[in-house]
Amino acid sequence: MHGTTLDYHSDSISLRIVEALADATGTDAHDLDPLYNVVDPEALDQLCGPDSNAGVRVEFEYDGAVVEVDSDGTVAVDGTVHDSG
Repeated sequence: MHGTTLDYHSDSISLRIVEALADATGTDAHDLDPLYNVVDPEALDQLCGPDSNAGVRVEFEYDGAVVEVDSDGTVAVDGTVHDSG
């Protein structure tokens, strides 16, 4: 993201997903369609945030890519882990 530095250990899971999608597709994060067109980012942040004890795994498709998010902060796109909280 231009001019923005993310701290992967403190930023929301939804921001980590956007960065993982940008990395996986070779696209600038600002050029991606909004995540909320596919899934509710606020709900993901609550389910998979650092204070969550939910023990959940969320999977959804974004522009043909399979995104997997675990409540431990792991983000994978098409099976490749891009970040773990």
